[in-house]
Amino acid sequence: MPTCIHPLVRPLLAAALIAASLPVAAQDAAPPEARACPSGLPAGARCFWGEDGRGAFYWIALPPNWNRDVLVMHAHGGPADTGPAKPERATEDLQRWAVTVKAGHAWAGSTYRRGGYGVTMAAEDTERLRRIVVRHFGAPRRTLLHGQSYGAGVAAKAAELYAGTDGAPGPYDGVLLTSGVLGGGTVAYDFRLDLRVVYQHVCNNHPRPDEPPYPLWQGLPLQATLTRAELAERVNACTGVRKPVAERTAQQQANLAAIINTVRIPEGSLIGHLNWATWLFQDLVQLRLGGRNPFGNVGAVYQGSGDDRALNAAVPRYAADPQAVTDLARDSAPTGAVRVPVLTLHAIHDPVAFVELETAYREVLHRAGTGDRLVQTFSEESEHSYLGEAQYPALFAELLDWIDQGRKPTPHSVATRCKALEATYGPGCRIRPDYRSAPLSSRVTPRPS
Repeated sequence: MPTCIHPLVRPLLAAALIAASLPVAAQDAAPPEARACPSGLPAGARCFWGEDGRGAFYWIALPPNWNRDVLVMHAHGGPADTGPAKPERATEDLQRWAVTVKAGHAWAGSTYRRGGYGVTMAAEDTERLRRIVVRHFGAPRRTLLHGQSYGAGVAAKAAELYAGTDGAPGPYDGVLLTSGVLGGGTVAYDFRLDLRVVYQHVCNNHPRPDEPPYPLWQGLPLQATLTRAELAERVNACTGVRKPVAERTAQQQANLAAIINTVRIPEGSLIGHLNWATWLFQDLVQLRLGGRNPFGNVGAVYQGSGDDRALNAAVPRYAADPQAVTDLARDSAPTGAVRVPVLTLHAIHDPVAFVELETAYREVLHRAGTGDRLVQTFSEESEHSYLGEAQYPALFAELLDWIDQGRKPTPHSVATRCKALEATYGPGCRIRPDYRSAPLSSRVTPRPS
């Protein structure tokens, strides 16, 4: 039976299809405009601001005395916001990753043309910005692609889309993926459907009984007016997650334990993950996939709630639409078709992007026969957005040595190099060279194949 597409979605879908059919350099942009660098950049750096001709804003930052040696293209994380691109996003990214410029590399980062989900779109926007940099500042000796969080999925996709051929290499010489949301949309986000169904079973307030029901994979009806603050109030009322432990009622403590033990997330990230499972799902499912569901939980057996029999009998079950799964995979899932070195770093206790996603990515490359192009490192940290600062220059240096000298790094060599850089960038090297990520199925409730 054909899916009924909401009338508000039709023009958005049409625009998305048109945009997807346009070449990356379909519209030229005005030249970058020289501006004062945001705070945090090294003295003597030069910064340039612009709009790429397709709606994305960007910053380009050149270190003092840059001689067109190394350019780092940055793919940012999220997607936390939906709707039009916000210029301040690019500023925040440049300030957060100022260490790249401090290490002597040029940096360029795009907001992407809009918020919300779209891995291939973001890869195209990143490549469009690279071409702007080359057009106005010249081709660098080496170009690295750095993806952070969701942006790691963007960078992994871009490395494949622009891989080049045996006779003509692609534009990127190497890829760095940090805190990566890897594996593609369904692999990375299945657990958020688990969170929605488990949360609703326990709390029954998203939606509330007096609100119109909807399938939870929709995230939120398009016409809904629920705000993030209101959702946080509902979550706190049910679980006490924003209260000191001593102030939570016994029922709130039991509710919170049932949710986080089943879905296996830290309590501090509960509201954030619910936000993504609400507004990001709304954008992804209804505005990008025409109302078709890419997430299923039929046959998933949940454990850890305290009464798993009752939980599994009561939670709603949804079957994924095969075409939606295919379309989401086409947009976001890596195939392993990489031709350049790929180096990764992931915090072992990352509260947002499970470290086990690294295993999913590793398995993709091994199946594709490109596993020898991947080196993964892990740090003893509990952060997501930014890890120990000295680790990033160490990773860039090790990646460049791999490219230039053929010296493939190891987790031990990265850790050693990082320690040597602490004198410059401060303490924070917490790499555990012998760690290896577990299968994703050990963290996310498996679905029957």
